Amino acid sequence: MADTSKPLPVSSSQAPQFAPEQEYLFREVLRIVNEDKVPCAVSGAFALHEHTGIWRNTKDLDIFLAADQVSRTMQALNDVGFETEICDPVWLCKARHEHYFVDLISGMSNAVIRVDQSWIDRASQSEVLGIPVRVLAPEELIASKLFVAFRERFDGSDIAHIIYASGNRMDWQRVLSLVGEHWGVLLWSLVLFHYVYPSSEVVPKWVWAKLLAKLQRELESPDSAAPFRGSLIDERMFAIDVSEWNLENLIEKYRVQAEPQIEEPELKVIAEPAA
Repeated sequence: MADTSKPLPVSSSQAPQFAPEQEYLFREVLRIVNEDKVPCAVSGAFALHEHTGIWRNTKDLDIFLAADQVSRTMQALNDVGFETEICDPVWLCKARHEHYFVDLISGMSNAVIRVDQSWIDRASQSEVLGIPVRVLAPEELIASKLFVAFRERFDGSDIAHIIYASGNRMDWQRVLSLVGEHWGVLLWSLVLFHYVYPSSEVVPKWVWAKLLAKLQRELESPDSAAPFRGSLIDERMFAIDVSEWNLENLIEKYRVQAEPQIEEPELKVIAEPAA
């Protein structure tokens, strides 16, 4: 039986009402990264709305930045009193205020796709809660969602909506460059898009031809040495392949290669007033 204790989000153009403490955190973090000139871009629910008009009552604010910018950003946020935490040195840190938080994201959890300065350079100027920001371009937003295909969360509908809304303006060569050797995950997402929107022609025919030709070549000449890649999709759902069927845990290789040296911020000591 499905768990109905927590209702699932429903797509809508209705803007969410953020709690005052949540909005305060979002505004302050954006103000601080602007003042410190941190090269970063907003992603997540705010970027989805930017490109599709879809709102989601998000619990957090996603800020994308290159790994070498994370430590300084955490320090700046810590200096003004926000609690900061390194959740996963490969891709995720957080800044908290009461029950709310901001995610500082430098890549995907499987370490396949990493944020670099080009993501920030290609982001567009916009506003979030009245604060000037850069928002991820649709190409990078798609790349950030391709591997969110877990049992408990699947971003395929987001990708379909982004393509539907932005496909005619999309730099598809950039998308192909971002996915690289993992083009199969992009093809999978495009097949889902076509199933959902069968009359749409926003995906250029040359993109279909290129990806389907790659698939055809692999089917005609299978590579017997090609690695098992299930753990890149979902470590837990493909755990048996690694732990009991002795297939390679490819995600470990990617994570070792990607792990940055993110330093914990120094705690700011506030002197007690003299008696």
